[in-house]
Amino acid sequence: MVARSHLVFLCTAAGMLGIAMWQDRPPVVPPIEALTGFQDADAPLLLPSDGQPRFRLHQFSAWQLVEIPAATRFESPLGSEHGALTCNDQKFWELNAERGGHHTGDDLNGIGGGNSDLGDPVFATADGLVSFVGEPSPGSGKTIIVAHRDREGRLLESMYAHLDRIDVVAGALVARGAKIGTVGTANGYYPAHLHFEMRRGDGIDVGSGYSMLPLNRLDPAKTIAELAGSAPDELSPSPLAAALK
Repeated sequence: MVARSHLVFLCTAAGMLGIAMWQDRPPVVPPIEALTGFQDADAPLLLPSDGQPRFRLHQFSAWQLVEIPAATRFESPLGSEHGALTCNDQKFWELNAERGGHHTGDDLNGIGGGNSDLGDPVFATADGLVSFVGEPSPGSGKTIIVAHRDREGRLLESMYAHLDRIDVVAGALVARGAKIGTVGTANGYYPAHLHFEMRRGDGIDVGSGYSMLPLNRLDPAKTIAELAGSAPDELSPSPLAAALK
């Protein structure tokens, strides 16, 4: 009798569990706040194209991919159109224990040090399409991202952060050497300098200035040297600049 009551109890419990499992209840799905993929394997927040700090990843549209121009030459974005009178105060991938990771770009400064370069012009490193303008975070400050294609058609991005002023709009074509903004302090977070990054990729990923994973980030100085196209003293006008006139 006891064994039968136990059997009845187990059957009843199993039936109730089955009913509960088969009830047509929609699952509770939390809002997506982060994605993990080839560009953000260390899971930074994502950022949409409007520049508001909700997300940090925005894939290029088909129209944007068509618009991105080929760049025949790359040059330094600070000092002059050809990179004179600058120093690199924190190079790419230097470990900064206080910031919790490796530096994801180059910190470019005028040779006067301190805030002597505050307001100095920042130039587009190559012909490209402005794919992002905004303030993704207090530490980034005013930020511009420009998309390029190298001579082999591969997509690259250049990022200019901590700006004092932005002089371009998203969707604009900019020629190499065109003034796109001015050196800033990220609203007083740092002494004036330009945080400059180069990346491979087909989407905007603002990310963080320090990381434990390089992902698609490139050494800016090395990349510009490899894509210079000619010797520094063999200056050549931007094809896009001529087309935009």
